[in-house]
Amino acid sequence: MDGVTGGDVELMSKSLQVEHKLFYFDLKENPRGRYLKISEKTTTSRSTIIVPESGIVWFLDLFNLYSNGDDKFESKELQMDTKVFYFDVGENPRGRFLKISEVSAASVRSTIIVPSGNDADEGWVQFRHVLAEIHEASQMLLSSIENRQIGAPESSPINAGFYDGPVRNGPTVAPPSSDTSRMSSTARVLRAEQKKFFFDLGSNARGQYLRISEVIGGDRSAIILPASALEQFHETVGEFVELLKAQEQQVSSAVLADPGYTK
Repeated sequence: MDGVTGGDVELMSKSLQVEHKLFYFDLKENPRGRYLKISEKTTTSRSTIIVPESGIVWFLDLFNLYSNGDDKFESKELQMDTKVFYFDVGENPRGRFLKISEVSAASVRSTIIVPSGNDADEGWVQFRHVLAEIHEASQMLLSSIENRQIGAPESSPINAGFYDGPVRNGPTVAPPSSDTSRMSSTARVLRAEQKKFFFDLGSNARGQYLRISEVIGGDRSAIILPASALEQFHETVGEFVELLKAQEQQVSSAVLADPGYTK
């Protein structure tokens, strides 16, 4: 899908502010299919890229990879339909940023630049949260149309469909919604050894849920917990925490009681 045609229907709209930039996310549909329009607006300019619906999950996976922070930040290339997307991480005095360029079959290039952000809940992580909500909504709409239960597996290789290598050279607005502040308070990121866990509180037609995504290397997997099960989940995890503490204390006591133990 190279562009937007007449008769487009807006299905979902989000906005996000990162530093001095505003990003608008519009999930739309026309006779040719569904797509996501991502626009970057600054005080002096506005640029837009158009992502086919099938590419939303790859954008989400890529932002999982960059938000994870363990990647070498190599350039990526994603080919979709009649266009190619190029991803390149750069750095300037204000910090790190991700440049996303869309090149159509006619060699027309459009670019947005997403700052990494200064805090854990800014920049790439927040951008990823919005993509996750839009992907969830898109899947829910698709499931509704096909009259089947939501719950497709979310595990997929992050690098599938991407090609490592340098980026090739080629030729009335609404204010930010309250969702931006809500995302900062209902999303968490936890790093544990070589893994990173994303906690996203969301909702759909069946109610609220917590999605826990695990990212390690090039793999991503997720579980979804209904809100009604969170308290029990919390209690169960707490029981294992106490069990591990007790085991560590027993081992420590046994070491101290060993006649051959010396400090």
